[in-house]
Amino acid sequence: MTFRDIIKQELNKDYMKDLMDFLKHEMQTKTIFPKKEEWFLSMEITELNDVKVVILGQDPYHDYNQAHGLAFSVLNNRLPKSLINMFIELKTDININRTNGNLSDWAKQGVLLLNTILTVEAHKPLSHQNRGWERFTLEIIKKINEENRPIVFVLMGKNAQSYKPFLTNIKHLIIETPHPSPLSAYRGFFNSKIYSRINHFLESNDLRPIKW
Repeated sequence: MTFRDIIKQELNKDYMKDLMDFLKHEMQTKTIFPKKEEWFLSMEITELNDVKVVILGQDPYHDYNQAHGLAFSVLNNRLPKSLINMFIELKTDININRTNGNLSDWAKQGVLLLNTILTVEAHKPLSHQNRGWERFTLEIIKKINEENRPIVFVLMGKNAQSYKPFLTNIKHLIIETPHPSPLSAYRGFFNSKIYSRINHFLESNDLRPIKW
């Protein structure tokens, strides 16, 4: 089974039909991020069989030229504070200086950058909460959990950690940290060493580490 198969199955269900109707109506009068053709981009770049790491975000960035379908990733050089903090930890952890906010290179290596809500109205964070995306994301996560091979799940913040009960496969590694936002990064995200922990787990299972 592929992500495309799963998406097709879910789109035929009533909850997703309702969600798509809602989004169609919203797009007639409001600016929605990311673009429609990028809603499922994370699952197009990183195929189910290639997933090594899942990093769960919440909902897309809500300003122009930011969200493009990959959690935490941006298209411009004005890095959001959460991403800046992720890069600070990257430097602290494995001494990599990164300034490029487009994380497509991570996605191409098997890092699924998945938001739990895949759309947002401009300048209104969480505006598409409880419209159906969370149920869709849960189905994706359940399917990944069923994969009979080692996968790392990175749950940053309470929203992402609410999916932990569905991660039941003992082959997987679950890493929990506070969210990298300025409000919580100092509560344990910094010095969490997520990047080295991910790569250590991958290497210990004879998998190629991620070039962060």
